Amino acid sequence: MAGEGINEDYPVEIHEYLSAFENSIGAVDEMLKTMMSVSRNELLQKLDPLEQAKVDLVSAYTLNSMFWVYLATQGVNPKEHPVKQELERIRVYMNRVKEITDKKKAGKLDRGAASRFVKNALWEPKPKNASKVANKGKSKN
Repeated sequence: MAGEGINEDYPVEIHEYLSAFENSIGAVDEMLKTMMSVSRNELLQKLDPLEQAKVDLVSAYTLNSMFWVYLATQGVNPKEHPVKQELERIRVYMNRVKEITDKKKAGKLDRGAASRFVKNALWEPKPKNASKVANKGKSKN
């Protein structure tokens, strides 16, 4: 399509959509070439386990999504294919990883500091005997 005039095999109204689709496919192709240029082990060695899980999940989700599109182009309804369950399973694990990431970002409670804040913020009445005890100590001297 690139560099060609408008093809008469399809309606003129969808030409922009087809051009955008072609550009998107080219971008995906470039990203895949970049990812494939680095070995998986080399990539994962630089990451912590949580980041490794994210890379694996995104890769699996991407490949299954691409297979979904392939099925659609072949006239197969992907909603009735097992790829739908696989995508849902991956989505569940992506949500789990997100929960773990959110827990790590959540603030931690310093119990000692919180206890001191509460203790110092509360009003404590002085004992009734406090003034008598202080006076008795002075009179003995």
